[in-house]
Amino acid sequence: MTAFHPADQEETVTGWMLLDYGEVISLPQPAEEVAAMAALAGQDPDAFRDRYWLHRDPYDRGQAPHLYWSNVLGRDLAADDPVVAELDAADVASWSHLAPAGLDMLRELSGRHRLALLSNAPEPLAAAIDEAPWAAMFAHRFYSCRLALAKPDAAIFERVLHRLDVDPGQITFLDDRAVNVNAAAALGINAVLYRAQP
Repeated sequence: MTAFHPADQEETVTGWMLLDYGEVISLPQPAEEVAAMAALAGQDPDAFRDRYWLHRDPYDRGQAPHLYWSNVLGRDLAADDPVVAELDAADVASWSHLAPAGLDMLRELSGRHRLALLSNAPEPLAAAIDEAPWAAMFAHRFYSCRLALAKPDAAIFERVLHRLDVDPGQITFLDDRAVNVNAAAALGINAVLYRAQP
């Protein structure tokens, strides 16, 4: 497992590049936007962040938004409750700040490799990514919410390999989380830990 920087590209890189979204193409969530979501939820920001991540896995695997936010807020919310729409919009916005280095990398890679996206993302975020102009650079976009699988499960990587019709050694995977990189590498995928340029 090595750190990846776009400037370090060599001719030996495989034809398919599979990229994560969060903190590779996008920036981390801004603290002030997390605090704004916490205010919508009526919670302390630290408590909100803990509950946000505690209940995130089912949401990433396709759980309905109102059920996720019910768990985060600790009270039942109807699907049409305005706070669900407000939290969805704020959540998507918080993950929509693009990293300049990530966009530069996409532009650099898109002319030389076939690109695919693999993101742990709930449906509202997946839909927003699909509508983004830069998303057209990806030949395939895979989201945990639509596969009902999430990284680091081996099954999600196996599903991607099947959909792309490639052997593990024919694809290079970039992710900012070591646990995801290690899971992919265990299947024989060329998995690389991504570290953005400072």
